[in-house]
Amino acid sequence: MPEKIIFEIEEHLGVLSESAKGWRKELNLVSWNNRPAKYDIREWTPDHEKMGKGVTLSLEELQAMKAVLVQRTDL
Repeated sequence: MPEKIIFEIEEHLGVLSESAKGWRKELNLVSWNNRPAKYDIREWTPDHEKMGKGVTLSLEELQAMKAVLVQRTDL
């Protein structure tokens, strides 16, 4: 049996989109399994009880992503 994942949303930063079923793709600062919080992009149910697969980023990775996006001329 897989171990239960422990998480705490330390800061809700924003909603990126919402599906017809109510799941929201969000950017949050999340602590996973009592580790230091990372920036996290994934889909959540409105009550944050269920989640989809996502990606976590350190502050440095988020800053690198921001730099890449700022350089894009088609956005």
